[in-house]
Amino acid sequence: MSEHFAEAVAEVFGHAAQHLGWTPGTFWQATPAELEMAMRPAGQHNTAPPTREHIMQLIKQDKDNGR
Repeated sequence: MSEHFAEAVAEVFGHAAQHLGWTPGTFWQATPAELEMAMRPAGQHNTAPPTREHIMQLIKQDKDNGR
């Protein structure tokens, strides 16, 4: 089972690195939902834009993580 997982991760990370410019750290910190949303073609997102509160939470999270 681990061989299949490792192969799948390598393939998905390859796509994230090539198409999104993600580093390994960014890839491993992302949730599956974030990866799926990021890989969708432009204009195919079915989610509402982030709220101001959500953006502020993301900024705080980045500051807390030293970014």
